[in-house]
Amino acid sequence: MKILVIQTAFIGDVILATPVVEKLHQYFPTAQIDFLLRKGNESLLDGHPFIHKVIVLNKKAPRIAAQARVIAEVKKARYDKIINLHRYGSSGLITLFSRAKEKIGFDKNPFSFCYTKKVVHTIGNGKHEVERNLELVASFTDNKIVQPKLYPAPADYESVAQYKASPYICLAPSSVWFTKQFPKDKWIEFLNGLSNKYQVYLLGAKSDKDLCNQIIESTTNKKVMNLAGKLSFLQSAALMQDATMNYVNDSAPMHIASAMNAPVTAIYCSTIPAFGFGPLSKKSFIIETEEKLTCRPCGLHGYKACPEGHFKCATTIKVDRLIKVLES
Repeated sequence: MKILVIQTAFIGDVILATPVVEKLHQYFPTAQIDFLLRKGNESLLDGHPFIHKVIVLNKKAPRIAAQARVIAEVKKARYDKIINLHRYGSSGLITLFSRAKEKIGFDKNPFSFCYTKKVVHTIGNGKHEVERNLELVASFTDNKIVQPKLYPAPADYESVAQYKASPYICLAPSSVWFTKQFPKDKWIEFLNGLSNKYQVYLLGAKSDKDLCNQIIESTTNKKVMNLAGKLSFLQSAALMQDATMNYVNDSAPMHIASAMNAPVTAIYCSTIPAFGFGPLSKKSFIIETEEKLTCRPCGLHGYKACPEGHFKCATTIKVDRLIKVLES
């Protein structure tokens, strides 16, 4: 049997799709399971023991040519099943022309009319995105929840072993969306109040390096190191796994922590956990404003700036609550 799982959205979405791979392998251990994702996310699945091949869609290349190349590759593979977790047209078009025997996906995809089975996708009804994704395969597997999982290689663990000599905390201060991002001044206040027994590592992409440097330059905490842009996804995962705590926004590092069952404190500003994208680690904490704001949540993904101009969903969060989780 040949199965293709599609998720061409963001980093966190790919991580939240991994339970589908785990479940499919559990029920079809000899199946060839391939994964289609967007260019830039492929290293998340390096060394994954249950994925045979990763197909990459370059969304920054000329659209028609990139789409045509992937459609041709998928069509040639003649998959028995396609499980499309992506809810937008680009993946639906690939599914439409795939020639797969079974096409399964969410009803929100504009090409869901071509699916042999479609599942209702509802946000805000108490279900986690992992639960929603697993509903796509429940009819031929089971209804049990499976956790997200990443597979750092021994080399990934070796590359970060140097940072694990003493108790440490990982902090990922950035987010693609400004209104999902805990303000820089709040991070600085947190670091200033932190016990000096912890080494702190700032994580992120190369594009986050300047923000992390600004935080380091402004804090009085002398045990903060900037690792933004220096670690791969899986190296970051290997480091986060053994941290005393990982502090994150509602963004990709939260899902990396979940995939490693690493302790995590997730800070929610404009978004809310009820959307179904919260942390899944056994030791996890959610920090959000205690004020009742009529403007929150202002959207599913956040914005480049606060629509109301005050950003109270972030500025009213008390920093001492972040420090208290270390005592839990």
